[in-house]
Amino acid sequence: MTQTQSSRTEYEVIDIDPHFNRVVKYFRPSDYALWASVTATGPAFMFMMERTGGPSKGLPIALKLSTVLGASAGFLLAYQRSSLRFWGWIENYKEVEKDRQEMTKLVEQGKPLYGPEYMSEFNQKASSWFTRYSALKFCK
Repeated sequence: MTQTQSSRTEYEVIDIDPHFNRVVKYFRPSDYALWASVTATGPAFMFMMERTGGPSKGLPIALKLSTVLGASAGFLLAYQRSSLRFWGWIENYKEVEKDRQEMTKLVEQGKPLYGPEYMSEFNQKASSWFTRYSALKFCK
């Protein structure tokens, strides 16, 4: 078991405060499938309601709104699943291997692992305090 500052996990912890772009870059095909299925659920529900209740003039607007809401919810679920893999809370073997390859490549090139630093050390720590485990806020 791997241990971090605040949790024990069954899988290896990659990063407890991953950058947004990195989380999205590590999406799996199953995350994209989840995103698509949640997106499709809203319009499907609207069509089902249309069939049971008769024709409505507001259907085109309802379809657009339900698609946007479904796409937003689907993205947040996919983002959360990817974040859980970064934290080691769910199976993450593919991500661990991809992370090792990326970090090895950056070390060989002599570049900083997490990009250039623009903030003071205190500001970096403060920012980390507020964003650590932030993907958990999507579900509550």
